[in-house]
Amino acid sequence: MIILFIGPQASGKGTQAKIIAKEKNLAHISTGNLLRAAQGKLKEKIDFYILKGSLVPDELILKLLKERMKQPDCENGIILDGYPRNLEQAEDLEKIAAIDRIFEINISDETAKKRLMGRWNCRNCGVAYNIVTAPKPKKDKICDLCHIPLFQREDDKDEEAIQERLDIYHKETEPVLEKYKDKVTRIDGEKSIEKITKDILKKLMGDI
Repeated sequence: MIILFIGPQASGKGTQAKIIAKEKNLAHISTGNLLRAAQGKLKEKIDFYILKGSLVPDELILKLLKERMKQPDCENGIILDGYPRNLEQAEDLEKIAAIDRIFEINISDETAKKRLMGRWNCRNCGVAYNIVTAPKPKKDKICDLCHIPLFQREDDKDEEAIQERLDIYHKETEPVLEKYKDKVTRIDGEKSIEKITKDILKKLMGDI
């Protein structure tokens, strides 16, 4: 079974994907983690684009994804977090796997802005914390896992930049939800993390 978690920036889809994957013994795959874990020649190619400030080509991401899906922990099923981001990527994904279920974690643009401007990240493990909502770091702006200072992305500081990213989500990612609307379950992402998890697990009951 392949389940997609899709939602705007700061919707909490990554957090929910991790929780549900652990609860249901599924593999959690995010493109960010895939890119960070790349090795050898693939890593060199990826770093080339990242250092230039360019997007990593879809064919490289698909290659990484295809290899990751061969690992034993994927046998019970997979949760894809934040991928595909557009119709082209959705078509690429269908070449290697069938999409069984999609959870749309829905929040307003205003909520997204509030959450993003409070978001701080770890450069080492990639975990995102939030000093406004949750999950908050145990120590102020220090990663719970790596014990190093967190940083804030430049585009998380600027409200106009955040709106541009949200506009891209509405324009490019929402058509994916429309294309697969028969497989989409919309979840209210404005609730607490615990309540959202309960809503998702209730919808999954009987599927896994």
